[in-house]
Amino acid sequence: MESAEEPSTPFGTFTTQSNKLQRQYQSLLDQSTPHVLYRWIGTAVFLGIFFIRVFVAQGWYIVAYALGIYLLNLFLAFLQPKFDPSNEALDNDMEDGAVGSLPTKQDEEFRPFIRRLPEFKFWHSATRAVAISFLCSWFEIFNVPVFWPVLVMYWIMLFVLTMRKQIQHMIKYRYVPFTMGKARYNKNSN
Repeated sequence: MESAEEPSTPFGTFTTQSNKLQRQYQSLLDQSTPHVLYRWIGTAVFLGIFFIRVFVAQGWYIVAYALGIYLLNLFLAFLQPKFDPSNEALDNDMEDGAVGSLPTKQDEEFRPFIRRLPEFKFWHSATRAVAISFLCSWFEIFNVPVFWPVLVMYWIMLFVLTMRKQIQHMIKYRYVPFTMGKARYNKNSN
């Protein structure tokens, strides 16, 4: 029954309160799990507020650039399969059936697409990154003077090149990372 008693030390009180806050935070995350569209709309609105902050303040471009690189990295992990079919080391394991793979030939068995980064973790990491970037935009130490058009052009080039490579990989190994839900069939009135 010691767990029901109040902690007598300051560290015990801190631990109890932090555990309580972690449980409440996890409960909020669990409740938000089925609301995919609303979660992403909230993140997009928060990202828009961050970009308005950067535009109005005319600074913190390096923070916005770092956020863009991180979000691009998350997006690429979201698009990639958990087990990369191009990896030669995994090919031998795939032949033995030890590792799940994507079908590359017409006569191979269909296996579902498993993402390297699941959607919920992608959303959670992206939202945390936007929150941290927004917080950093209020501290002058992160306002490094840079010529922002160079950062924008470099990010666009990086985005185009990495997405081109990712699309080529998707075409080569014949997988589509997006699903539109169950197939719906119209009833024929015969």
